[in-house]
Amino acid sequence: MATTLGRYRIGELAAKVGLTERTIRYYEELGLLESVKRLDGGVRVYTDDDVRRLKYIGKLKMLGLTLQEMLELERMYQRHRSNRNVLPRLIELLDAHLATLSDRMSELGALRDEIRAYREHVTQRLLENDDE
Repeated sequence: MATTLGRYRIGELAAKVGLTERTIRYYEELGLLESVKRLDGGVRVYTDDDVRRLKYIGKLKMLGLTLQEMLELERMYQRHRSNRNVLPRLIELLDAHLATLSDRMSELGALRDEIRAYREHVTQRLLENDDE
């Protein structure tokens, strides 16, 4: 439950986005999440923008981007204050991950075929042994 509308303590934020507090602090250290605001007592508070940002990081991570790649995109954005240069680079990164995924799927397809063939071979041997 938010302490005030649109303001969350780190534990509340972690629960809201499905991350650990440690991960959120790590993202802050890396620079993926902007410095957070602090209340008078020094307690960190996060906003709905931070929620959106962490969900976006989660989406990019799910799509295969590394934290270093995300940091590269963030630095580009900070330099230019525009997505004009960031989005083409994001497309390049996604294309590279698509190519890697396609290669891996081909490898897994070949492995599946090899397992099936070997299973058939073992089954045949088992049947031959039963005949003896």
